Amino acid sequence: MSETKLLIEKITEGIQEKKGKNIVIADLTNIDDTICQYFVICQGNSPSQVTAIVDSIKEYARKGANSKPSTVDGQRNAEWVAMDYSDVLVHVFLPEVRNFYNLEHLWADAKLTTIPDID
Repeated sequence: MSETKLLIEKITEGIQEKKGKNIVIADLTNIDDTICQYFVICQGNSPSQVTAIVDSIKEYARKGANSKPSTVDGQRNAEWVAMDYSDVLVHVFLPEVRNFYNLEHLWADAKLTTIPDID
């Protein structure tokens, strides 16, 4: 398994650990001039859940894939937190903010994989 695929797997586990919902992985590898290879997009129901998801992703990525984000933006109001793992950008949204920005639609040419919610 490639390092990037392992990282995505660990990020996904970190999201699921804190019951993050509507996980979508956007594969941008066949699109020219992108800032990364993959987006992982998910949502939490409250700023505190968004923060918990972000912390969980950090822990899972560090322990499981030996990876740390170079930057994490948006933690102050925790409506949209972006985590930069160079090849992988993680976006953790509140539902209404996610709907507003609709990243999946912006990257419509990407191959989208939806991960079923764990209840």
